[in-house]
Amino acid sequence: MSPKARREYVADMRSRYAAATLVERRALLDEVVAMTGYHRKYAISLLGGPPRRHHRRRRVKRYGPTVLAALTAIWQAANYPWSTRLKAMLPLWLPWLEKRMQIDSQTREHLHRISARSIDRLLAPKRAQVQRRRNSLTRSAGWLVHQIPIRAERWDVSVPGWLEIDLVAHCGNSLGGEFIYSLNATDIATGWTETRAVMGKGQAGVIAALDDIRRGLPFPLLGIDSDSGSEFINMQFVRWCQLQKLHFTRSRPYKKNDNAHIEQKNYTNVRKIFGWLRFDSLAALEAMNALYKTELRIWMNYFQPSVKLVRKERIGSRVHKSYDAPLTPYQRLLSCAATATAESQGVDPFQLANRITAAITGIARMASTAAVPAPRPHGPAPPPLSKRAALVARSASKILVGATEGR
Repeated sequence: MSPKARREYVADMRSRYAAATLVERRALLDEVVAMTGYHRKYAISLLGGPPRRHHRRRRVKRYGPTVLAALTAIWQAANYPWSTRLKAMLPLWLPWLEKRMQIDSQTREHLHRISARSIDRLLAPKRAQVQRRRNSLTRSAGWLVHQIPIRAERWDVSVPGWLEIDLVAHCGNSLGGEFIYSLNATDIATGWTETRAVMGKGQAGVIAALDDIRRGLPFPLLGIDSDSGSEFINMQFVRWCQLQKLHFTRSRPYKKNDNAHIEQKNYTNVRKIFGWLRFDSLAALEAMNALYKTELRIWMNYFQPSVKLVRKERIGSRVHKSYDAPLTPYQRLLSCAATATAESQGVDPFQLANRITAAITGIARMASTAAVPAPRPHGPAPPPLSKRAALVARSASKILVGATEGR
């Protein structure tokens, strides 16, 4: 019996107890003790005394406004990470935050002790927005798609070098014309992410961008896994993978969970930064690549911790997931016994965030605001049909449709 049910039961028995005789009260007490598990003396005080008001205990506030201000400053500068990642960021960001804010010893101790759940509770009033919208421009590549092996099972790799790749379209509200794509690539073992901007999704531009990513990786590239889009499933791309001696696999069509790692990075590394604006100029292409190759590369790989799924266990109808401790891609790279230069040595994350914000603001001004016109048909426009001619045309079209469908 729940506490609320016990209180309701005792309140109902109180009136019966007041009107009962001495013998009947003994029987009622026996019943109440058996039903609620209360001690007999406590049951007598409940039934014979005045009704007791139930006072709900309030949680004592441990973290004050100074802790909230420090958390908010790091949370906003780090581009709004979720609580588990934010907790892992605190030791990295706190020394730089102390140069900007007055943090006493008690606040510092609270920031080191605070849990992820408490961070969620404190930041709940500030966690509002972010409407998510998706545009999918993946198109099947025909016969060649059946020649490339499918990888649908869970990745089980412990060495860096196995990448999932995808394109993110910066088309705005129109798919017409040529616009910029972001080629996103993430390593499975470490979470190391590299991104390049390309104009259109032609084979030459995609291969050149991926080759630039390959040369900039701090580890040798071993294999690539993509979706079934024609930008990757083409003979030029297959030949390039063969030339570089890379293992090339693809995911199943309409199965985004096959590429879950890169789908998550598409949002955190591209959409949260540039949104859903349209970029179609060469100036925007150069500015985006300059940001992707420098500040944003250091930001994502050296100052943004992430968690990795360790195992999944089904308990009844629920699936329990266990994750490891949050680590940055650079920290995971070092744990894999790989050698990499610490490009973040002496880099202030707050200054880095300000530079990234300024660069994104400048790139946002380059977004195209004009709607892309639909292609016009060749020749003069036909004259409007009369009412009778339009009726005849509709009847003829119905006859043609019925004939083609075998009616």
